[in-house]
Amino acid sequence: MSEVRTRFAPSPTGNLHVGGAHTALFAWLFARHEGGKFVLRIEDTDEVRSTEESLQAIYDGLKWIGIDWDEGPDVGGPFEPYVQSERLELYDQQFDRLMDSGRAYRCFCTPEELQQQREIMQARGIPPRYEGPCRNYDEKQIQTLLAEGKPYCVRFRVHESGTTVVDDLIRGEVSFDNSLLGDFVIRKTSGYPTYHMAVVVDDHLMDITHVIRAEEHLANTPSHVQLMEALDFERPQFAHLPLILGPDRTKLSKRHGSVNLLDYRDQGFLPEAMRNFLAIIGWSPGAEQEILGLEELIQKFTLDNVSKSPGIFDLEKATWLNGEYLKTADADYLTDLLVPMLQEEGLIEGDLSPERREWLERVVDLMKERTRLLNDFVVWGRYYFTEDFPYDNRARKKWLRREDVPERLDMLAERIEKMENWDLASIEQVIRGLADDIDVGAGKIIHPCRAAVTGQTIGPSLFHLMELLPKESVVARLRRAAELGRAGEMEPLPDVEE
Repeated sequence: MSEVRTRFAPSPTGNLHVGGAHTALFAWLFARHEGGKFVLRIEDTDEVRSTEESLQAIYDGLKWIGIDWDEGPDVGGPFEPYVQSERLELYDQQFDRLMDSGRAYRCFCTPEELQQQREIMQARGIPPRYEGPCRNYDEKQIQTLLAEGKPYCVRFRVHESGTTVVDDLIRGEVSFDNSLLGDFVIRKTSGYPTYHMAVVVDDHLMDITHVIRAEEHLANTPSHVQLMEALDFERPQFAHLPLILGPDRTKLSKRHGSVNLLDYRDQGFLPEAMRNFLAIIGWSPGAEQEILGLEELIQKFTLDNVSKSPGIFDLEKATWLNGEYLKTADADYLTDLLVPMLQEEGLIEGDLSPERREWLERVVDLMKERTRLLNDFVVWGRYYFTEDFPYDNRARKKWLRREDVPERLDMLAERIEKMENWDLASIEQVIRGLADDIDVGAGKIIHPCRAAVTGQTIGPSLFHLMELLPKESVVARLRRAAELGRAGEMEPLPDVEE
């Protein structure tokens, strides 16, 4: 077999959808597994909606989850250009061939006439397809309409009978009744090719061997196959990936959460975790294994284990998976990702000294076991960076409003203030020592102390997190919580979720 060549051909008319990222990842993994080439091609024939901002979002999204490309608009390659609006002459050559052979014809129908045809067919319970008069115009009629300056598009003449069979690597043989297809537009009135024309020409001229795309394109494939045959193009192998559904098994949409890939970056997902998550939607490595690194994904990926059934975009599972990656991630790497987020929130200064950087890495290393998203470091870990942190309702309800707590917090603050050594062992000794001296369980000191120092009832080891805070700050926090408790200001807040 010749060298495997796959492609991802997005339209720059919006952000990179998670479904598009899923398709790109599968095409990329297949090419990498087979030692072939992965091509990025930009389908910008929607000249009205295509934007540079959307193009940049595509680049950023793919790069974020670790997808690179061997050929593309920004890296070049042997089949340049890789942007469709720069390839119009190539399409014109193929239009001429189809017109000369009679497999394409001018269609002068107006949008209003086409809409009327659709409504009539729908009223009769017939699937809408083109049945206009233009298919049968003779040359005299065509020349008359051209002389009148009437605008036209170009349609491809499909076979009216028989079947078109698509041999799909995932779904097997799929047959389509040609009588239901209808002649489709291959050139718009603007002169631009439609998706159907451009994708067929580009895949052929770029030597694409495997067309890996979403299931929703399967219905287009018989039309594309007929177009390839009319142009004497060799068929690539097709593989139509399963749809991605929400947890309620409906089409993935904004009601299930964000559909923009980069929103998950902003929410605190690690790129390697999102890549792993997308890879196991509709594909299995053949074992009960869900955490796979990049090299393992490439090694194990084949189309044989891609499911025909829809995959589920389960955000809870994605979040769990991200937490697993956080646990094993290097603190230095996580710190690099967190610094911009903390700076944006105004929680750390712009330029970190080596000492401050080292301290931040220790904070990250301590917290990563209990976090699931990078944003958790910013939200739950706020107490590391500022005195302006809230007391959550669980902390208020369970500890900080109790009558005996203020006195105990003051006693602890007094003992901590006198400490000469601020280290893990000394902190633990003082806290447990107070519990022994007033004859209460250690938890009766530890839990109120955590609530006062962090505003929370859960988190990393209290002794370890206190060691990373200035002693003076801990003392001030204990006394502030005691004072608020005595003043009756630690009652749970109304309408605040715990």
